[in-house]
Amino acid sequence: MKMPTASPLYYIGLMSGTSLDGIDAALIAIETDSPPRLLATHAEPMPDELHRLLLMLCHAEQVGFAQLAAAEHAFCQCQAQAVQQLLAPISIKPEQISAIGSHGQTIEHAPVGHSGGPAYTLQLDNPSLLAELTGCTVVADFRRRDLAAGGQAAPLAPAFHQALFGRSGAHQLVLNLGGFANLTWLSSQPTDPVIGFDTGPANVLLDGWFAWHQGGRFDQDGAWAASGKVDEALLARLLSEPFFQQPPPRSTGRELFHLDWLRQHLSGQEAAADVQATLAELTAASVAQGIEQLQIKDGPLTLITAGGGAHNGYLMQRLAYYLPRATLTSPAAYGWPEDWIEAGAFAWLAHQRLHHLPGNLPSVTGAQGPRVLGGVYAA
Repeated sequence: MKMPTASPLYYIGLMSGTSLDGIDAALIAIETDSPPRLLATHAEPMPDELHRLLLMLCHAEQVGFAQLAAAEHAFCQCQAQAVQQLLAPISIKPEQISAIGSHGQTIEHAPVGHSGGPAYTLQLDNPSLLAELTGCTVVADFRRRDLAAGGQAAPLAPAFHQALFGRSGAHQLVLNLGGFANLTWLSSQPTDPVIGFDTGPANVLLDGWFAWHQGGRFDQDGAWAASGKVDEALLARLLSEPFFQQPPPRSTGRELFHLDWLRQHLSGQEAAADVQATLAELTAASVAQGIEQLQIKDGPLTLITAGGGAHNGYLMQRLAYYLPRATLTSPAAYGWPEDWIEAGAFAWLAHQRLHHLPGNLPSVTGAQGPRVLGGVYAA
């Protein structure tokens, strides 16, 4: 006699990354003994005024409480709008959602602290207000428990990558090209630990340089970068940054890689398009360098590319050039288009929290052990 299967549990993940381009909302279904399924998605654009305010906060030496409150309130309103737009065209209602997993907006990430001070990571969020606006339970503040356990609090997505892609018997690498690039290695050997770390900047510098010289939010398909020529001397200066030589666990953010950091390495004679081409090369070269650090000696490599950078045709060409051993593939083959894995990860992390299951991987973050992540804000 066939046993009846339990009904799926529904979760929403909300993710706004370091590129600050909008809020991704993903509705997923979780069933016993099956990988999470993506059911619906919505991308809520970041209003220009909120984008400017958040960008200012990310680079401000000092801020006022009123500024933080205004940004947090506007951001939460944008999140609620994303949830409403996500659910509007489908038959699933807010009361059917087990929880929303809200990442919040990272303002600063300092996993080793500054000048001898304590480590910290700050995500702007208001889960209490989000619960009020949506009528859903909210899980938030995922990163600080890992930090309290001695970890870097990032990246957190590798645990979801393991749940989503599993082990195929071959080496799988998952590369997320958001504001920053992070890499997950799922070894062909099931007993090997999952390894994951930030490899360096991705869209954060490409978008910033493009906005400064061309206007707009991003370089469509990398067309402007493709019109330039890589400046090898500049690339060498950029790659001399000590971060690129650090062994995992490692994570980074706008605190290190920003336009002022870039300007410190410029001679002033470079053509703007050449700098854009060099920034794309920096991303590709640093990803390849990160893969080399893993010392994967046997078998073929599959590189699953996700995030907004996966739509940058020029950047993908440069990755293929640096990684001749790897087969680049889309996560769409697994039912997950490129843009939705990060949001899906925080939906899955909400499930982990409600079921008192670990959300981190100590082999990735360096934490003292597995930890249940996040706080729960009831509907």
